[in-house]
Amino acid sequence: MRVRNKPWAMDKLQSYPQYVLSSPEQYKGKWNEVFVKNQPLHIEIGTGKGRFITGMAKANPHINYIGIELNENVIVTALDLLIEENLPNLRLMNVNANDLGDIFEKGEVDQVYLNFSDPWPKTRHAKRRLTYKSFLKVYEGILKDRGEIHFKTDNQGLFEYSLMSFSEYGLLLKYVSLDLHNSDFEGNIMTEYEEKFSSKGSRIYRCEVQYR
Repeated sequence: MRVRNKPWAMDKLQSYPQYVLSSPEQYKGKWNEVFVKNQPLHIEIGTGKGRFITGMAKANPHINYIGIELNENVIVTALDLLIEENLPNLRLMNVNANDLGDIFEKGEVDQVYLNFSDPWPKTRHAKRRLTYKSFLKVYEGILKDRGEIHFKTDNQGLFEYSLMSFSEYGLLLKYVSLDLHNSDFEGNIMTEYEEKFSSKGSRIYRCEVQYR
């Protein structure tokens, strides 16, 4: 989906340093200082407009959250949600997922969320998929031992590829749903894409995997 260019987006992001961390590398090894409470840290990579991560932060005040989005034209909408809600356990970062190793120490993150990531359907673009082995190595480098990835998508091809990628990397498949909205899973918080696709009858796939 094409995103409308917002030439003012970066200026707005920089105007709210209390919510959007412009130089996150400075907190490497001391992320507990960023939040009011020292508690588990979950991150969403590709947070989009912020509906999911904001909903999670509201529902789980005992967990700290960071929404990570590379596109400033999109994350500025997540900022609007955060300004409105003023959640002490949520922050945003406008950075590339490849740079997470420069931002977090090993063991600083408890859980990673990947929601409706770009499927990059062409085989030659496989390395760009957020479930490709090089990204799994990045996540392993920041997660605690036995840390988890929770993954949702409407794209069957990406889901099948990701299950294979997780398995080949040696991750433990803890939960797999081939039709999330018709399952017994409780507490699901939808993303903007999820609501759009599911309303059109698309099946939503979800899995939870754990590093050994």
